[in-house]
Amino acid sequence: MSILDKLKSGITTSSPEETYSVAKELAHVLGDEAVLTLEGDLGAGKTTFVKGLAQAWSIQEAVTSPTFNIYNLYQGDRQLAHMDAYRLEESPEIWDELMLEELIYPPFCLAIEWPSKLPFIPWPITHNLHLTAKGEKRTITLENE
Repeated sequence: MSILDKLKSGITTSSPEETYSVAKELAHVLGDEAVLTLEGDLGAGKTTFVKGLAQAWSIQEAVTSPTFNIYNLYQGDRQLAHMDAYRLEESPEIWDELMLEELIYPPFCLAIEWPSKLPFIPWPITHNLHLTAKGEKRTITLENE
């Protein structure tokens, strides 16, 4: 069964390392211009999932939540743009203000936490992931495929 099929059914992890492993497996099947939306409550494991993507692409820099910067850019085997839209106001000009379209180039992955805070996303969304937490466990589900 492919990682996408597994994610459609939902994958439950019991540790950050297991979440990294799921993200790494997904990373290997993404195209050159991947846009992932990551939805879930605070503490659901969204940034942990992005850390796993970074590991898959040999990114050496420490991946941290970009809540206050809005986004962080990382370079490894692939460029990773990690965006946290939690604090953004809905503004049609937001993409012009962020200048992400000028800063990211293929092959890239744009991982967006809290995508519902954005009025639109200028690239086609590749995969919508929903993360839920129950105690130490995290469930990662691929939605709307």
